[in-house]
Amino acid sequence: MAKEIERKFLVDDGTYRDLALASIEIVQGYISCDPDRTVRVRMYGDRGFITVKTRNTGAVRNEWEFEIPSSEARDMLAEACRGVLSKTRYIVPGDDGLSWEIDEFHGRLQGLVIAEIELPEEDHPFTRPGFIGREVTGDPRYYNSNLVAQA
Repeated sequence: MAKEIERKFLVDDGTYRDLALASIEIVQGYISCDPDRTVRVRMYGDRGFITVKTRNTGAVRNEWEFEIPSSEARDMLAEACRGVLSKTRYIVPGDDGLSWEIDEFHGRLQGLVIAEIELPEEDHPFTRPGFIGREVTGDPRYYNSNLVAQA
């Protein structure tokens, strides 16, 4: 069973764009938004994925992700998802060997920018870049599965 250990933060300014090594467009939707078992379909650039996640316990939860044919992912996004959101993801290297993923949301969520960092252990130390603002880990208002209703 795969574990995801992730912390989330709001972003204070756009300086991350100049630090980014890459960016990619993401479109994702949810077949299930049940907090005990979310099921997400995602187009990550031109690649399709389906992901199942369990409820968070702090910054930790179970996660299973599988690549699927992009044509099937697009069909699921159009036919099976309760809502779809789009965002641009920027990958920014951290000073400590970890990477930050900064998501700029589009559409009705325009202006919302959230940074995430995946950690090898829940208490693993990391350095916060200057653009990192208030922590929102565990705040359901910032779960993508809840944001999709506003997209």
